[in-house]
Amino acid sequence: MRIPPWNPEDAPRDPAVVEAVMKRRGGKLMALDRALLWSEPLARGWNAYLGEVRQNFAFDPRLKEIAICTVAKITGAHYEFSHHWPHYLKAGGTAALLAAMDDVDQAVSSTLLSEDERLCMRYAIAMTRSVKVPDELFAQVKERFGITGAVELTASIAAYNMVARFLVALQVGD
Repeated sequence: MRIPPWNPEDAPRDPAVVEAVMKRRGGKLMALDRALLWSEPLARGWNAYLGEVRQNFAFDPRLKEIAICTVAKITGAHYEFSHHWPHYLKAGGTAALLAAMDDVDQAVSSTLLSEDERLCMRYAIAMTRSVKVPDELFAQVKERFGITGAVELTASIAAYNMVARFLVALQVGD
């Protein structure tokens, strides 16, 4: 990591912020948290925002996780991928797809994926690589998942592009 892991001796933080992060993480701080906590407002806001994206969206968790894993692979955020692949599997994803994910352009056409997974991967690829999503692709996403689903999928992909860029720039988990 390009910065030292946060510690309370060097940068005291409001215990409520640290406790909230730890609660969302199941009682411990991860390397990402130890980078975020160098800025208390960042850690507080990140925890709230990503907590909502991860835990409270109605969007299908399996589809959200394959989109997040796609973002991680494209951006080289290995830390992100290693933390989200198990969530994809837990949500019903296909373990046999792991090797194929090294090349998302190949994986997106895999018969191991459902049609919905392929659509979410295509959307994540477009959002991550070119930012602008073709109208036809967005129309497919909106038709398949409805307006709320399209918004939540878009927000998930956008949020994890932010996460990936933070992780890669600071070399968190490398």
